[in-house]
Amino acid sequence: MRPQQDNDVFHAIAHPARRAILVTLRAGERAASDLAEPFQMTFGAVSQHLRVLEEAELVEVRRDGKRRLYRLRPQPLREVVHWVDEFAAYFGARLDALGDYLDRKHGKRDKSG
Repeated sequence: MRPQQDNDVFHAIAHPARRAILVTLRAGERAASDLAEPFQMTFGAVSQHLRVLEEAELVEVRRDGKRRLYRLRPQPLREVVHWVDEFAAYFGARLDALGDYLDRKHGKRDKSG
């Protein structure tokens, strides 16, 4: 097992709150307070999640007066996509095998209905 790094994209997306923040940021730039609103946690806890996302370079931060505005930077997620793609053939083969099993068990159905 490799040691975790501060900018580890896999670590950054491991927590459901951080994934939810990334999904929210797909709609555009948001203030930290807006990002914290839907969560049942302290603003400090949400700030820590935002810091992890920033260290992984998944978000970009800019100041607007006292507010910190966050914007999605999806490029580091390519590493995750490439890793998941390594398993695509496995899942495709498993789904094909399931389809073959169901066809044998229940008889092949006509795709028209």
